[in-house]
Amino acid sequence: MSERDLAPVAARDGAGYSGTQAAKIVGITYRQLDYWARTDLLRPSLAEADGSGSRRQYSYRDLLELRMIKTLLDAGIRLESVRQVFAYLRDHVTSDIASAHIVINGNQVMLCDGEELIDVLRRGQGVLNVLPLAGVKDDIDAQLVPLGADAGDGRHVV
Repeated sequence: MSERDLAPVAARDGAGYSGTQAAKIVGITYRQLDYWARTDLLRPSLAEADGSGSRRQYSYRDLLELRMIKTLLDAGIRLESVRQVFAYLRDHVTSDIASAHIVINGNQVMLCDGEELIDVLRRGQGVLNVLPLAGVKDDIDAQLVPLGADAGDGRHVV
């Protein structure tokens, strides 16, 4: 069974991953993982290292968050900015953090929250409104139905 196959099994069973396993699955070094835990960027949620011989245990959700951190760093976002992003997400995203939609534009990191893009590095300042095109299509389709009904009255409907 590959590491890719292990994640869904662990998620269902509530099993944990050692630091070595977590680093390998996420694609980071153990040194990075250790640093992030010691500096409170992301601490393991199942078990912390507590002295000699103890081991950290990471959950499946921790793996998802670690991958999000890695993705932001790979996109060129500074580590201090990544810390701000995660602080904002933890304070403002009430649903599963892994279901959040993040938009990266250069050094900007925005959260897509419903129909708004929020700049998380500027303390949640709204930046843009998102126009869901499906809603526009539904509105136009709803207007076309009454026009089709008018075709029987002799007027030319395009």
